Amino acid sequence: MKKILSLSPLLVVTACSQNVDNVESKKVAPVEKPVKFETAVIDVPMKLVPAGEFIMGSNKVDTEGMQERYGFPAPLFVNEHPERKVNLKAFMIDEFEVTNSDYKAFLLRTQGEARGAVPPTWSQNGYGLAKSQMKTMDMDTLRMIGAEHFKLDMDTTVMSREELMTAMLEQQTFEDKKPVVGATWYDAVKYCQWRSARLPTEAEWEKAARGTDAREFPWGNNWDPKITNTGDEAEEEEGIAQVGTFPKNASPYGVYDMSGNVWEWVEDWYQPNKGSTDKDPEYGETNKVIRGGSGGMGHYAISYFYRNATRQYAKPDTVAEDIGFRCVKDV
Repeated sequence: MKKILSLSPLLVVTACSQNVDNVESKKVAPVEKPVKFETAVIDVPMKLVPAGEFIMGSNKVDTEGMQERYGFPAPLFVNEHPERKVNLKAFMIDEFEVTNSDYKAFLLRTQGEARGAVPPTWSQNGYGLAKSQMKTMDMDTLRMIGAEHFKLDMDTTVMSREELMTAMLEQQTFEDKKPVVGATWYDAVKYCQWRSARLPTEAEWEKAARGTDAREFPWGNNWDPKITNTGDEAEEEEGIAQVGTFPKNASPYGVYDMSGNVWEWVEDWYQPNKGSTDKDPEYGETNKVIRGGSGGMGHYAISYFYRNATRQYAKPDTVAEDIGFRCVKDV
């Protein structure tokens, strides 16, 4: 994943109001203590994943020598072992990854310990600039932000305030439907709690992507980079597209973008699977699992990263420009 290395202090979002029995589940530390917040008022479409058994993980081995060819530090596939049957209760899962507009609504309706951090990407691309700031900011600064942060493809030095605001607001509206990135695991937990939801377990995430026929990718068993967003042909900034842009990239339950676009946080610590003999030194309560692959890989994209069973990880306080999330609710 791509970590965000530099921030700009110019652009910020400010709050405007006060405000299953699962054999594969692993216990995680809760956010420090319960927090109070204004109830979520956004309508997020969710899909039902019925109760029952599915096949999780794989017994695959790297027969093509990809570890050596691409310089991966650890053997491929072994952290997915062994393939096993898992029985889950029914649950609801977000149809799409959490979007910028969803996360902005959360920030504007929470405060204190309940509030997540403002994604630093919003400072970099102008998404966090409020309309009220556009109206009152001096013109030199506004023009600089239009050119350097919004990267408007026009001569901002001769544009009026009204013209700049129109172009900026149009771009923010387009960004509304992109998945939020730059949120830590802790931020993701707080957002889901605000919606009276939670992050999916690894098992829930994989079943929602894979269905009951052990398919390799959400759409089936054949790799096709044109079905998902790997970033190879994307014209979007950092290879991230609006959610639902790739209509064939849907799981058996009608859940979109579980392969590609952005990695997704799940609840679990990165631990060996039950019955595994793998000895990865990264196992333990240090890293959280991320799933799904991202659109930030471009020409480096290989099908391995976009498989339903692929496991990667990141420290829970990681701020990265290609990690997002989605939420689940118990039925």
